[in-house]
Amino acid sequence: MIAIDQVQLHFNPTTLGILNAVLGLVMFGIALDLKAADFKAALATPRALALGLLGHHVLFPAMTWGLIWILDPVPSIALGMILVASCPAGHLSNFLTHFAKGNAALSVSVSGLSTAVAIFMTPLNFAFWGNLHPVTHDLMRSIALDPMEMLGVIVLLLGLPLAVGLTVSHRFPAFAKRAEKPMKIFSLVVFVAFVVGALAANFRHFLDYIHFVVLVVLIHNGLALVTGFGLSSLLGLQDRDRRAVTFEMGIQNSGLGLILIFDFFNGLGGMAIVTAWWGIWHIVSGLALASYWHRREPVETKA
Repeated sequence: MIAIDQVQLHFNPTTLGILNAVLGLVMFGIALDLKAADFKAALATPRALALGLLGHHVLFPAMTWGLIWILDPVPSIALGMILVASCPAGHLSNFLTHFAKGNAALSVSVSGLSTAVAIFMTPLNFAFWGNLHPVTHDLMRSIALDPMEMLGVIVLLLGLPLAVGLTVSHRFPAFAKRAEKPMKIFSLVVFVAFVVGALAANFRHFLDYIHFVVLVVLIHNGLALVTGFGLSSLLGLQDRDRRAVTFEMGIQNSGLGLILIFDFFNGLGGMAIVTAWWGIWHIVSGLALASYWHRREPVETKA
């Protein structure tokens, strides 16, 4: 076993649970700025919904498999890349889309569907692409997702905060308007604190092995973001929809990936480090892109 695979990251499920609770609160803040009509409009854009789902669960895992042939990382890192690409969209994408003045209702819709479909698509993609590549084949183990647990994630992180936020927005519009800006500031502070905390907890390991994954994750995440924006542009989607699809393809549920690595691979070092760095980097790249778009109003074109 190579040195990187002997590394044991400090992974605390309680911390992940706290982050999920914060994400639920962030979703409530997003919902304050939404109306039920926004979701009706999102569901009336089948091209955007289909691209978000197919791009995430079909195209991105396939591109990852091809990218491994080009970059030729060590086997455990390659398998970590496949696992990350097999995970559903990260719910951070909803906040980033909202902050970037994208179609938040579309983002929430795609995230919810992506998480539901992941019950069977994540194990299927991981098994198919992991076994297909000779570099990762020998490390493969089957994984499984608990349907009830995934349903709970959808309800607690999306459904419940969304329902409460929409209700408050409808019944107390003045309060919803006042709370919108403080919620955005709170969300930014929390995510920056999470990045700093994650780095601090595993700083020595990242310092020793970061050169193995920095370029890999930079290219992998960049490819996902560029593909999401490029394909949505080719399909002629509105600017707000393009921003949503871009984040839906480029933001992965790396927290779920870490749980699977510790449950099924005993925290295998290469897999854990590349997945953990993904979780940090996509916050950095996502916030950078969202901040760029935040300063630019979406350009609406005729359908």
